Amino acid sequence: MVIGSQDLSDKQIFTTGEAADVCKISQQTIIRCFDRGKLKGFRVPGSRFRRIPRDELVRFMRENDIPIESLARGRKRLLIVDDDEQILELFLDVFRDDERFEIKTAGTGYDAGILTEQFRPDLIILDYMLPDVNGNIVCQTIRNNPDMANTKIIIVSGVADQKEVGRLLEAGADGFLKKPFSIDELLKNITQLLQI
Repeated sequence: MVIGSQDLSDKQIFTTGEAADVCKISQQTIIRCFDRGKLKGFRVPGSRFRRIPRDELVRFMRENDIPIESLARGRKRLLIVDDDEQILELFLDVFRDDERFEIKTAGTGYDAGILTEQFRPDLIILDYMLPDVNGNIVCQTIRNNPDMANTKIIIVSGVADQKEVGRLLEAGADGFLKKPFSIDELLKNITQLLQI
């Protein structure tokens, strides 16, 4: 089976053969790791077939220094968090026709937290001043979750001063843009952080 031709960006459950192709190791090695508990998953009821959830495969690959690029060939997932409807609409207009990205939006820190767990964004564009929480709290929450270690965060704000920007970067933000900013500047930051 040639996995490279499939879009794995949305695949959530892998067979041992698919996992072996992604990891570029033998299927027997995957089966041994599964049977010894080094790679967790489940067996298909009534059969001997094993299945491996995406999060577990990613954990296993990272733990064993196996590059995960083959799992990220699809579009990059962006989560845009801002309580201003007009800004969310602007972002949607900018990214709607860009085939490199899949977009979701949230208007509160609470909604952002739920979407972060469900959508697993590659990058979050996060407004500093949300109605229910500040950006540094969201950054810290994401950075405290080992499953989100590779998620990039760009904070946007029109009110943060240099000290606050420093605190945001310490809290785990990967970049900061002062509002108003140009779309070109934003895209440059996104493509640099995601290396696309």
